[in-house]
Amino acid sequence: MQPRRIETQPNIGIFGIGLAAYWPQFPGLHDRLTTYLRSIEALLEAWGTVVSGGLVDSAEAAARAAERLGQAQVDLLFVYAATYATSSVVLPIVQQVRAPVILLNLQPTAALDYERITTEEWLANCSACCVPELGGALTRAGISYKVVSGALEHDERAWGEIEAWCRAAGVARAVRRARFGFLGHTYPGMLDMYSDFTAISGQLGSNIDVLEIDDLVARVRAATPEQVRAKVGELRETFAFADAGIDPIAAEIELEDLEWSARVAVGLDALVQDYDLSALAYYYRGLEGNENEQVTAGMIAGNSLLTARGIPCSGEGDLKNAVAMFVMDRLGAGGSFTEIYAMDLVESFLLLGHDGPMHLAIAEGRPVLRKLKLYHGKRGFGVAVECKVKQGAVSILGVTQQQDGRLKFLTGEGESIPGPTFKIGNTNSRIRFRLDPASFVNRWTEEGPTHHCALGIGHQGEMLRNVGHLLGVMTMSVA
Repeated sequence: MQPRRIETQPNIGIFGIGLAAYWPQFPGLHDRLTTYLRSIEALLEAWGTVVSGGLVDSAEAAARAAERLGQAQVDLLFVYAATYATSSVVLPIVQQVRAPVILLNLQPTAALDYERITTEEWLANCSACCVPELGGALTRAGISYKVVSGALEHDERAWGEIEAWCRAAGVARAVRRARFGFLGHTYPGMLDMYSDFTAISGQLGSNIDVLEIDDLVARVRAATPEQVRAKVGELRETFAFADAGIDPIAAEIELEDLEWSARVAVGLDALVQDYDLSALAYYYRGLEGNENEQVTAGMIAGNSLLTARGIPCSGEGDLKNAVAMFVMDRLGAGGSFTEIYAMDLVESFLLLGHDGPMHLAIAEGRPVLRKLKLYHGKRGFGVAVECKVKQGAVSILGVTQQQDGRLKFLTGEGESIPGPTFKIGNTNSRIRFRLDPASFVNRWTEEGPTHHCALGIGHQGEMLRNVGHLLGVMTMSVA
């Protein structure tokens, strides 16, 4: 399998704040607080490129910090309350930088020696003193922000939150710079899925490339015998091959089936490279077995390979779900093309899956290719992927659109559990949520979802809320 696409890390902005009046009164305080700021900067470098505005204590210093941080186009802005400072030195910076703001209330000493404390020692530990003031000023200015409080060192909770914000900023940066290909059209009649390209570009910053089926067909035709042979080898290395099984629409895979899937996969690789795509939403109905129909029918294996490489592919022309799959992938959670298949009201789980691409990196065991003599509800026939997600903690992310046109993230956390699933050439997994199946379907549906979602590993609810906040997207959790 080809290597995953690697995204750039975020640009992380930070500045500390203090009160200039303190420095002549307590000569060692400025240097001490600067040392604390440098230690934070050093730790942040593990998660991105750090740009510092220094320790800001005046209007002049604020102007310099705003210029430096603004030029760096930071994706996230940490405001470290090193000691008490007035909110007037903070507001001009965040107004000019225009990046999501996280207030850092990190106290150097976990507990003070109350009987022996000096004023200087208190001032070196009074981070919490000005944080409420900053919150009040930013709120009145209409600027959104979050707060992380805890100890400067050896505080797993606080630094876990900081890491989560940095990782979320990397995902948000990737979304804003993503190029989503839209190939063909949405499956006719699925009104929940019809996508507003302008809404996605306007709200997320992503670029949408509208592609013709001819763009892919031409590249499939151009695949060389050497390329096809190499791709057949990749398919053999990646997948096991299933027999016909009990489903009457299944059949044995023949060499020509494998070669056609490989040829289409070579064309997909070329399409992604030529248009520099980050993800792909696709569907094309075809007509009477024409070449366009044959190419579309042969896409599932190649799109599963692409998805595993970090280029998610969302079937039925669901662009919003391509966004969901992309977010989950960039979190390192996978993100497979998924919908609710069925409820098991006896053992209390939902069966989740689809007839399209699987994120092979999160498969339980070796994924299987099965030939289908027809695709239910669609034209054509060909090789499909059958597998389930790894057992353990999982999450789902749906991206939907509200009545006012705003996008919304919809999340749920559960467990992938062992047990038999369908052997019909589809992905399908047993997922148990905290709610019983009927209650979960009720709650999920009442949030107005798009009926597809992205299924990934791990409990990602907090991270998804962070990503939603940084992108300005409402996030609702069903639990």
